[in-house]
Amino acid sequence: MYFFIFHIIDCYKNPNGKDIILNNEKLDSILNLSLETEEAVREKSNILSNGFNPENGIWEVIVKYHGDISRMASEVESLELLLNGYAIMTLSEAQLARIIMEDEIEYVEKPKSFAFDVYQAKLRSCILPVTTGETGLTGEDVLIAVLDSGINYLLPDFQNENGSRILYLWDQTLQADSERGFLPPDGFAKGVEFTKADIDRAIAASQEETSGRRIVNYSAAREIVPSTDASGHGTAVTGIAAGSPAALRYQGIAPQSGLLIVKLGGNRLVAGREEGIGVTDNSGTEVEPSTQNFPLTTDLMRGISYVLRKAQELRRPVAVNMSIGDSYGSHDGTSLLERFIDAACETGRNVICIGSGNEAVAGGHTSLRLIREERIELSIAEAEQSINVQIWKNYADSITLTLEAPGGARYPVVLERTGKQTWIIGDTRVLIYVSPPTPHSVNEEIFFDFIPLERYVDSGIWTFVLTPVGENREDTHFFLPDAVARNAQTRFLRPNPHLTMTIPGFSSRAITVGAYDMVIDAYADFSGRDREIDERESAFFASNVKPDIVAPGVGITAPASGGGYRSFTGTSFATPIVTGSAALLLEWGIVRGNDNFLYGEKVKAYLRRGARPLSDERIYPNAKTGYGALCVNESIP
Repeated sequence: MYFFIFHIIDCYKNPNGKDIILNNEKLDSILNLSLETEEAVREKSNILSNGFNPENGIWEVIVKYHGDISRMASEVESLELLLNGYAIMTLSEAQLARIIMEDEIEYVEKPKSFAFDVYQAKLRSCILPVTTGETGLTGEDVLIAVLDSGINYLLPDFQNENGSRILYLWDQTLQADSERGFLPPDGFAKGVEFTKADIDRAIAASQEETSGRRIVNYSAAREIVPSTDASGHGTAVTGIAAGSPAALRYQGIAPQSGLLIVKLGGNRLVAGREEGIGVTDNSGTEVEPSTQNFPLTTDLMRGISYVLRKAQELRRPVAVNMSIGDSYGSHDGTSLLERFIDAACETGRNVICIGSGNEAVAGGHTSLRLIREERIELSIAEAEQSINVQIWKNYADSITLTLEAPGGARYPVVLERTGKQTWIIGDTRVLIYVSPPTPHSVNEEIFFDFIPLERYVDSGIWTFVLTPVGENREDTHFFLPDAVARNAQTRFLRPNPHLTMTIPGFSSRAITVGAYDMVIDAYADFSGRDREIDERESAFFASNVKPDIVAPGVGITAPASGGGYRSFTGTSFATPIVTGSAALLLEWGIVRGNDNFLYGEKVKAYLRRGARPLSDERIYPNAKTGYGALCVNESIP
């Protein structure tokens, strides 16, 4: 038995002149219905258009068969033989009409989508009731700011009848060039700022016709606005929050909002490390992964300052999206970046939304309460170019610490002396820095950096041996870099999924967003968590529990930087659903005059109160899903 997936073309004529295949019992009901439905109608359906490419009229289908069908490869666009009598074919409807006449073909089924259109995320998040009808909320006169990897400003998702919806685009990665008029924003020293007028001129220059066919001239556009989105991360995030394509199923949460875009210094992601992210520029050209860099916290802080200033200049409320994070820090909200964000939340009429990260099952965190000698084992994979380990402990707790190398040799760390220590172990240089508490934190950090003497760090099991000196009152925590920055096999052997939110997700005044899976209506296991709390603590510390809320974050369909739409998974793509929803609340309250003070933590309070429970959680708030799943209709008073 075998299955196929096919792409299909035309056959019998329907009243609109389109060839179709009528009610063949070898076809599943949804495929039959899809073939008999006009394309314009089918595009509005959540299911009928799945598997169809409108650009070439080709379908993808699953085929159940028996015998040998390899001869059919020349009769269809493509044939992929799978296991046990299943195959995938891509074919036209005319080719499908011929194939289903073959005796070996038992059944043909239309693929069902495991990805979710933004429309479905709206449905699950109770957004549709507040956005439909003549008085529906759209984000009009509200700003959405996205600080990320940039944007493909040429996509129609970010345009309307007045041209680009992007009011300002600051690309921090570009070099200023005064002769070309490429200058940074006022008050900043790096990057280049582009206005809506610049972007509109670039869009106009990009539009060409060749042999009667409309094409996009990327080179002409880049002469005017040379800003791209290599990873596609920022384009997808912006599309989810605020995209306005013609197809309603792909429309973002607040499609009439104005956009402020900051392309942070460097690019958001390394190739292929977060599901759905490619490595292409706006034209679809592949970009070498080694050219991608991570932005610094300083870039992020500049970006926050910039968009809040712009919002004040434009006299509009702003919802800020930051689908970005890092594992470095004490994970208690005391980092300077988080303190800066807390202060920013009090500047003007804004809401800042931050993703909780995707580290819960990545093996990058472990912890323990020391009662006796304990061993923390770290597996460092082969070909790891470098790796670091942070140990955070309450300064009042005393311990001894020894590092045991893969060969068994032991190296005691001198904790009584702050500052740097250095060892050479095999082919690895180990740098240790013992740091006392800071004016902003009671915690002590012990930092290990494993650096190869030549190419790679020594692989194997490295063990941290800890012994308490007296009574230890708090847990000691170990953190690795984010999963995107290390080999998947480099991980703690006994990881703890709690306290895995990335920084700046612990910012107390921002809205921290986790992810859930719409298929099972349950928490997405990768979504970053706060520290583990019991039912009593949940009630006592309710106002401080993170994340604040969860939104759909598995298989979300969003615009790809190179054009078209793709499926994306991660808290990065749950966050803009909440950011767009926050923009709707800003519109309802401030723009429409229902509540002139509906911004900041008041928006957070309303979203928390309206949240609904998920199927797998009993106690709310909790460390995985906060107050529950986003439900905008119940969040508006």
